Amino acid sequence: MKIFLFEGRFRLFLLGAFSFIGLLAGTDIIADIKEGTDLIHVILEMFVLIIALVAVFAIFLRLITEARESRKLVTQLTRDLEAHQQQALAWKNENQSLLEGLGASINKQFERWRLTPSEKETALFLLKGLSHKEVAALREVSEATARQQAGAVYKKAGLTGRHDLAAFFLEDLVIPVNGEH
Repeated sequence: MKIFLFEGRFRLFLLGAFSFIGLLAGTDIIADIKEGTDLIHVILEMFVLIIALVAVFAIFLRLITEARESRKLVTQLTRDLEAHQQQALAWKNENQSLLEGLGASINKQFERWRLTPSEKETALFLLKGLSHKEVAALREVSEATARQQAGAVYKKAGLTGRHDLAAFFLEDLVIPVNGEH
């Protein structure tokens, strides 16, 4: 169960506020003792000081704990990312000749469809799953141009859209079920 429901900047604000309250209470206690103020009044102010100090300590301890947990999480995510990158690189290395063959086959099909270099590049980005906006950004053209070139690809290929384009090249790559071929 989380005792502290406050997050982020507000928690830092509370840390500062309780520190300030503690400082004021401590200063007031010293002044009251010098003036000879009633002992009950000083005890009440000490109670306020203790509450402020406990709050500062608790919030500070929570911030330290969360920072450690965040570092652990970042470390684990970094390890996971590195492991996945290594797996992807291993897969790519193992299948490099197949990927080159697939790339060459895709390029031959683009030639048969008589795609322009811009249309080929657009089609490749679409096959990779990029949106028209992403294609436009990578190709440094407007989104309208990217859409127009995608439409030209579909028209020349006799396809209805991006799903048909992907299916054209990937349809026969279905993995056999239970080792059946």
